Amino acid sequence: MGAPLDTVITTPRLALMPARRQDYADWAELRRVSRDYIEPWEPSWPSDALSRRDWNRRLSAWTSAWKAGSAYILFIRRLSDNALVGGLSFTQVRPWPADSASLGYWQGKGFEGQGYMREAVSAACTWAFRDLGLWRIEAGIVPENARSRRVLEGTGFAEEGRATAYLEIAGTRRDHILFGLVRPRPDR
Repeated sequence: MGAPLDTVITTPRLALMPARRQDYADWAELRRVSRDYIEPWEPSWPSDALSRRDWNRRLSAWTSAWKAGSAYILFIRRLSDNALVGGLSFTQVRPWPADSASLGYWQGKGFEGQGYMREAVSAACTWAFRDLGLWRIEAGIVPENARSRRVLEGTGFAEEGRATAYLEIAGTRRDHILFGLVRPRPDR
């Protein structure tokens, strides 16, 4: 398991790649203008959210985790104008015998309803199965997140159950609907 830090995954409209130091301004601005849209679906933001210090802390953690093979954080950019659309992550990467990871994602408010996240999730999962050697990818959503449900179901994830008080979201322990995607097997 593992992938180089210069990884680039492309689709017809998007490029997915690890965060770089020069991404700070785009990241901070997109998250700032989309805060009301994003924040209800995420763990509580730190008090210094969007600061250069917050960015440096995140970038350092993301880079270390990538090098260790324990997490892969990717930024999603639109090819036509290089606009930052959002981000996608494989975290809690577990080696054999599990060969699995947890998927998370976010996108800026101005990009909803255009199919970007479905396109990014599909390409990233194909990459994770092929290049990281994963067999299983898991994702969880709060029950009322209909947009996220459509992304997961539209990329082949199957609903597997409900987890009570699964994660802290926006300051409260929340139940989640759990989904899984298994590597396509050539014999099926």
